Amino acid sequence: MMRLAIAAVLLSAFAGAAFSADVPASSKVEAVTVFLSGAEVTRAAHVTLERGDHTIVLNDLPASAVPGSIRVEGKATGKLDIGSVDTVRKFLQRAESQAADADRKVAEDEIERLGDERAAVESQSLAAETQKALLANLVQLPTRPAPTSANGALPEDWTRLLAQIAQGTTDAGRLQIDAQAKLRDLDRKIEDMRKKLAALVPAKTEQTEVRVYVAAASALEADLIVRYQVPNANWTPLYDARLTTGAKTVAPKLDLARRAGISQRSGESWDNVTLVLSTARPSEGAAAPQIDTQFVDYEAAPKPEAAPAISMSEDRRRVMRSLNQKQAMDGAGGAPETDAVAVAPAPVEAAIDEAVANVISAPFEATFAVPGQVSIAATGESKRVLLATDSLEPILSSRTVPKSDANAYLYAKFKLATGTPLLPGQVYLFRDGTFVGSGALPLLPPGIEHDLGFGIDDQVKVRHAVLEEKRGETGLISTSRVDSRSFRVTVKNLHERPIDISIFDRLPVAQNDEIKVEFTGKLAPSLQNVDEKRGVMRFDAHLDPDEEWPLEYGYKISWPAAKSIIYGP
Repeated sequence: MMRLAIAAVLLSAFAGAAFSADVPASSKVEAVTVFLSGAEVTRAAHVTLERGDHTIVLNDLPASAVPGSIRVEGKATGKLDIGSVDTVRKFLQRAESQAADADRKVAEDEIERLGDERAAVESQSLAAETQKALLANLVQLPTRPAPTSANGALPEDWTRLLAQIAQGTTDAGRLQIDAQAKLRDLDRKIEDMRKKLAALVPAKTEQTEVRVYVAAASALEADLIVRYQVPNANWTPLYDARLTTGAKTVAPKLDLARRAGISQRSGESWDNVTLVLSTARPSEGAAAPQIDTQFVDYEAAPKPEAAPAISMSEDRRRVMRSLNQKQAMDGAGGAPETDAVAVAPAPVEAAIDEAVANVISAPFEATFAVPGQVSIAATGESKRVLLATDSLEPILSSRTVPKSDANAYLYAKFKLATGTPLLPGQVYLFRDGTFVGSGALPLLPPGIEHDLGFGIDDQVKVRHAVLEEKRGETGLISTSRVDSRSFRVTVKNLHERPIDISIFDRLPVAQNDEIKVEFTGKLAPSLQNVDEKRGVMRFDAHLDPDEEWPLEYGYKISWPAAKSIIYGP
């Protein structure tokens, strides 16, 4: 079999008259590469061609297929050349509607059968109604003049007749009630079948038709591969973090499962396809945005409320001056020198911020081949697949913010030694087999440490107490005021293993040079301005099992006595 590499050159005009009749061909989605935004779909089609020129027509591509991305290649048993590949969007009958022709015929036949049965039952109901009307007329016979016996009794024939009328009326009523029940049941069945038939009505949808103009040197068979991009597809990183806290002689363990949530609304279903996930972003811009010059100048003086009256000659001179300035700008490409103050254009900052966000994962590209065959419907519903699992050795620690929460929280510090970085995504947290909540992972390249919270740590007890809150004045003439506060935090480790514990708090940050803030306490904070937040401080300690740590600290604020201060949030 001769290998054939076909370059699909998109030409809007081609001498189609030189080719023979169209050769319809059906294709099937065999493989899909899903990007963080968009996807590349690979379809396969098999055709049998005679010698000569042909136009292979594929009409099962979705309307969302990007025309400029469509490429055709493949292999054939003989020499096969492609002249061009044209694409056009058309309203075509859906393939699933064609496959439902037999079901539609069955539904139509059933509706006809039910209609005939209903007509028969309706005739039965009409006959019963007619019988009741005739019997009602017979009831009137005894009221007419007729000969009677000597004692005034009705003849024996009338007695039997009235009994037959009563029985006939009862039978006709039962027959009519039975017919009405059957009619209601048949009406429901006919309505259900009509709804089913309406759902099976041949539907048309907008699809992309691909016309491949080829020339075969001899009779041959060819397997064509059609690749194209669709925009309405993506995958989102998801993670399962399962922490085993261990025991006195068992080290903790963290299993991090990488998953992907895949969804698509491309207009076609991907049934039993080979699926590959890529971190690339082919639909994003390939170059950084342009940045323009930014000016700074004095603010323009506000306009007076009432403009002074000007003479006609001054008005004419102003108009002429404005026209001359405009002509100078048009000719020289810049603004003329005037006494007016130029207002600097506002910088375009949105694009810069967006570019920074996009750059986060740009340097990292990886692909994940999903095992087996995968089916993803075009409904937009997310399908989750497992990509990989990393077994990590975490370092457990505990954190507390006693001023806001009396609980301590368990954290696991981990890092990836090698391999593919962790992309930003939601993480579901499990501790010792119990689901404790969800969080978020940032972009984590290999070698970068990260602390992941796993909920309240019941094995660390925290107590917080206010030792002093005092306000007063200093100086012989009361030149300043003072606000002093001190606290005691007691932390106890009830774990079977040693653990690192961090206490977080904050000092007020002065917004004026006259306000002085002084930290008071024997133990200085281990870290100040945590996460670049002014005033936020952290105290660290390593506690053995059953060890208790008392921490006392505080602050003092002083400011001029003639002024008052307020505390922010």
